[in-house]
Amino acid sequence: MFAALSGARWINNPHHDRVAAHKPQQLVVATRCGLRVPRSLITNDPDAARDFAKLVSGPLICKPVLGGRLPVDEGRQLMVATHYVDPAAFDHSIRTTAHYFQEAIEKAYEVRLVAVADKVFGGTLHTSSKKARTDWRTDYEHITYGTVDVPEDVATAVRRFLAYYGIVFGSFDFAVTPTGEWVFFENNPAGTWAWVENRTGLPIAAAHADYLRGACE
Repeated sequence: MFAALSGARWINNPHHDRVAAHKPQQLVVATRCGLRVPRSLITNDPDAARDFAKLVSGPLICKPVLGGRLPVDEGRQLMVATHYVDPAAFDHSIRTTAHYFQEAIEKAYEVRLVAVADKVFGGTLHTSSKKARTDWRTDYEHITYGTVDVPEDVATAVRRFLAYYGIVFGSFDFAVTPTGEWVFFENNPAGTWAWVENRTGLPIAAAHADYLRGACE
């Protein structure tokens, strides 16, 4: 019924949102839109993983292909966090399932970039522990928050990315290297953003309201 509504404004259209959530494809689209992405490999072949490690010749991380949590005992759930891996330990267990390997990016800080239509908001995350630097979701106590102006070339590429998928909202994860280069990790088309506004004062909720109000004007 909702999909049949004529002229409705979505944040985001659920049909487009589903496609936009495909993380491996995002890397290809981000590159085409002008963003730098980490060198990445998804494989269940241990030989391919070893060859990739030699190509990178630096630290490697492994992350889930899809988000979410794994059920464990007594109703508890386990978040699979980004973690470093040692190529010397690669063995036939890699054949069990697809593994998402990626070069580790040196970070000055990270950015949760929230895009709403043509507006972009940069919330910074400065981490002070190894655990938080690897995956900030695992150690909130060692994060300080701030804001950053999004470079115009990054903002333009993000708008192209949204347009490619036919969506108007996304919570993008970037690293900013010590030399100031922005590196795209992923976009969460239904990603959380209120915590960015709560900690930084960026007017993200107002941007949502402005976009939706445009449907009534």
